[in-house]
Amino acid sequence: MQENKNVLREETIEFAIEISDICDSIMGCSVYVNQLLRCSSSVGANLHEAKYAQSRADFINKLEIALKECFESEYWLELLLRKHKIDDVTYKKVMSKCGTIRRKLIASITTAKNNV
Repeated sequence: MQENKNVLREETIEFAIEISDICDSIMGCSVYVNQLLRCSSSVGANLHEAKYAQSRADFINKLEIALKECFESEYWLELLLRKHKIDDVTYKKVMSKCGTIRRKLIASITTAKNNV
């Protein structure tokens, strides 16, 4: 179980770095780029905070916030795609990574809620 947590942690860090690299290459749309940078890095930050949760409810809450930030990242990515600021290949690649993280967060939340 601990190994899975480390894998997810690493995936969230890699996701944030990849998004940061993409955002560095985007000219204009600074408001959208800043929003994407914030929410994509917040996924991992909230996952990390969950590790130090004060209670099971706090743990679940942090994971749910990470999940919301994951969904928000998908929104900003789609918006930048529609504005032609990122190409379709890049979009599909990072959306796939985001989807993997999202599914793992949902599984973790479900497990945490069922183990009460």
